[in-house]
Amino acid sequence: MNQLANRVEQISPFQVMAILGRAKEIQAQGVDVIHLEVGEPDFVASEAVKKAGVGAIEQGLTGYTSATGLPQLKQKIARHYLNKYQIEVNPNRIIVTPGASGALQLLASLMVDAGKNVLMPDPCYPCNRHFLIQVGAKANLIATQPQHDFEIPIEDIKTHWNDQSAGLWLASPANPTGAVLSKNYLQAALDEVNQLGGHLMVDEIYQGLVYQGEDFTALSLSDDIFVINSFSKYFAMTGWRLGWVVVPEWAIEGATKLAQNFFISAPTVSQYAALDAFSDTSMQEFERRRGELDLRRQLLLTGLSEMGLTPAVPAQGAFYIYVDVSSITDNAMDWCLALLEAEGVALTPGADFGVEEAHKYVRFAYTCDLDRLKEALARIKRFMSIGSQ
Repeated sequence: MNQLANRVEQISPFQVMAILGRAKEIQAQGVDVIHLEVGEPDFVASEAVKKAGVGAIEQGLTGYTSATGLPQLKQKIARHYLNKYQIEVNPNRIIVTPGASGALQLLASLMVDAGKNVLMPDPCYPCNRHFLIQVGAKANLIATQPQHDFEIPIEDIKTHWNDQSAGLWLASPANPTGAVLSKNYLQAALDEVNQLGGHLMVDEIYQGLVYQGEDFTALSLSDDIFVINSFSKYFAMTGWRLGWVVVPEWAIEGATKLAQNFFISAPTVSQYAALDAFSDTSMQEFERRRGELDLRRQLLLTGLSEMGLTPAVPAQGAFYIYVDVSSITDNAMDWCLALLEAEGVALTPGADFGVEEAHKYVRFAYTCDLDRLKEALARIKRFMSIGSQ
């Protein structure tokens, strides 16, 4: 009989898919489900982006582009860094990819040999470690604590580094915690990794969605750093599958070679559409949405805190709140399933994001409007009151 590759067994399925699957089942039965589990807000691409995408199709701009992306798009991204963050980036360092996932796949192949490992905080975005499995490497997860905002203590980087370590991968704002790393922290992490002879990657796909703290790019610290970004979150282009990675000058040739072989090119229509993501009208719309997300964040923070569900860390960015539910359950997955069945509110259990005490946590995504969030809070409050009787 044919057998799947061994690496498939090493990749864990998302636990939230069980919740999502059940949510769809009860929705089909007429139950009103409020979705706070999927990391996709109820926003779509701006009107300018949509029109540009349609225009590209009508003009027949649907063939392959350069493997590293449309030159004019790379220039727009570089100009965005200059206008918003006062950082000059050579457009040649920008590799446009099929989503941030494509960028992560490219980086894993570019910088991590089979048998090596990459340090990551626990919790973190689970696909990061799965991309390493694809190249025969693995994640070296470092347990983090809420009292430290789930940051890896700088001294722990050296402690967990070994002869097989290739680099350190971080994210800011972070999924699932919504935490934002400071410039001082990233500088200290970069200095430590440089001394150890590894590379630093910072996942910035939620960049722009910062409500507390400084919104900056790690590119302000050094040119010898890898930064990943995406049009999915701030720019609301999830299904367009478009992202990018900024690489050091010395990595351009290698990254280009991999992009040619992996992707041929990122989706062409999406690239032409994304040219208008940086227009004044689009950026004004994105900033308005950021303000709306902040209102949702504040509503959810207040409502959860009133029920004793205090965030594990300050929810400074992205659109997530990570909550310790150990005071009401010893199994977050079971609690999420029970909440879904009883009240039709779908959440993501912490086990999707890590190992260390993951059963204690639940991720709330404030991805629907204020009225739906208020209804979700009312349902959760009712569920908790019944459970305490």
